[in-house]
Amino acid sequence: MGRLNVDIDDVVLEKAPKNAKYTSPTIQKEILHILANKVRKKICEEVRDAKFCILVDEAKDASNKEQMAIVLRFVDIQGFVRERFFSIVHVSDTTSSTLKKEICDVLARYNLHIFNMRGQGYDGASNMRGAWNGLQALFLRDCPYAYYVHCFAHRLQLALVAAAGNEISIWLFFSKLTTIINLICASPKRHTELHYAQAIEIAHMVATGERETGRGANQIGNLHRSGTTRWSSHFDSICSLIDMYGATTTMLESMVQEGSSNSIRGEAGGCLIVMKSFEFIFILYLMHKIMGITDLLCRALQQKSLDILNAMDLVSTTKVLLQTLRDAGFDLLLANVQFVCTKYEIDIPHMNASYKKATGRSCQQQGSVTVYQHYHYDIFNSTIDFQLEELNSRFSDGTVELLVLSSALEPKDNFKSFKVDAIYKLAEKFYPEDFNEQEMYYLRSQLEHYQIDVIHHESFQNMSTISKLCRGLAETNKSQHYHLIDRLIRLVLTLPISTATTERTFSAMKHVKTVLRNKMEEEFLTDSMMIYIERELVEDIDSDSIIDEFYSIKHRRVQL
Repeated sequence: MGRLNVDIDDVVLEKAPKNAKYTSPTIQKEILHILANKVRKKICEEVRDAKFCILVDEAKDASNKEQMAIVLRFVDIQGFVRERFFSIVHVSDTTSSTLKKEICDVLARYNLHIFNMRGQGYDGASNMRGAWNGLQALFLRDCPYAYYVHCFAHRLQLALVAAAGNEISIWLFFSKLTTIINLICASPKRHTELHYAQAIEIAHMVATGERETGRGANQIGNLHRSGTTRWSSHFDSICSLIDMYGATTTMLESMVQEGSSNSIRGEAGGCLIVMKSFEFIFILYLMHKIMGITDLLCRALQQKSLDILNAMDLVSTTKVLLQTLRDAGFDLLLANVQFVCTKYEIDIPHMNASYKKATGRSCQQQGSVTVYQHYHYDIFNSTIDFQLEELNSRFSDGTVELLVLSSALEPKDNFKSFKVDAIYKLAEKFYPEDFNEQEMYYLRSQLEHYQIDVIHHESFQNMSTISKLCRGLAETNKSQHYHLIDRLIRLVLTLPISTATTERTFSAMKHVKTVLRNKMEEEFLTDSMMIYIERELVEDIDSDSIIDEFYSIKHRRVQL
């Protein structure tokens, strides 16, 4: 705690009586609990009477207990979108009724009312998104305006994984890629030899002018293993293999000649044959191109401040770029692949020859399909088509009326999408609880003034996101004049995008509750994680108030 708040360290530990060290577990837990409660109070002060959204996810801890993380998403008084970790709760089971009860108990404990909920963000599990008895359905019965949004990051993961698995050649590629990287990275000795081979290759390329020199350039890298929950990790894996392709093949050749056993030599030989095939190189660079397009969306969905309108814009631009690649990118990709194959002396098939499929029969017997057509239509077009199909299927929210109407608030292109009637209908249809009849009348009047004032104001020109618009209204004090429009903007910003913050919470839990500390009390775990995650709030806490509260507890205990 001293690292997070220097005053606590100075006052409590340094200036305390020398016979009072305050290092016993009980005392430490008391101070920790006081500090965590003050952080929660600060979060409640940030929320105030604002509408909020809950982000929920579950995971098992080091002791194999099911833990549920609760994160609050809201817009603070300055117009910033905040996602604050609020609690982690052990649940006996993951049924929707149990989860709802625990969430309601936590919110009620800190006077956060369910009727102020305006959004729910979960993954796509049936107990969460079920239309009849899922968690979102149970909350909608109590608060019909707490709209549920399926985590965009999960949707993207499902879309890309499904598309990759649907095309057999792509599935085989990723399977072989995993085998190659695992074989190289399994041994520290092989890892060191890989670095040595890469250093020789880089020195040769610098000498021949293939690489430029400079600060930070030509550093030794590592092969990255792909993860199961982050599609962007597959992109990192592909990028690392492309960068270290020559060193990797050199390493595999060395293992074939000097391997310690027949099985290792055989496995290395199999991997080497795969890596030196034209099809592997083609799919390697194809997936590098496709995943380079989707990577921006992957990483953007991990941000805390991304709003739902701009998330949908990123989905749309991703689809456009994939379609552009499909329409005009094959010949350029093929030329690049042929250049790489020539460089590493890999056989290039004749593009006009008949393609021979795995059945052993030539394509002339099955129909005249050339090698060029096979790679163009069976692999290139087919892979991109599956990607587009899955993205269209899983990101269909662009047709939902709520999002369509919300887009009228966007400031990009100098408020090109601004429509008074659409914004009025958004408030009237989707947020009737937040605007009474008289306020609805004033809303239209404010929109007419807003259209002349804000849209043409120099401070609001060239804004690209609705979150920046919200902050701009707060900074210029126009949120007071257009308080009803500001309220509507904040409601739209409250809609969740992804549950990435809850996943970061589980990453923090692995640091707090480890195998050596697997018997940690649940309350102590929650307090520790609150301080660990919300460090910026801990730094602002007045140490004197902590000390006063601590001594007050001690005094009451002595009296008892």
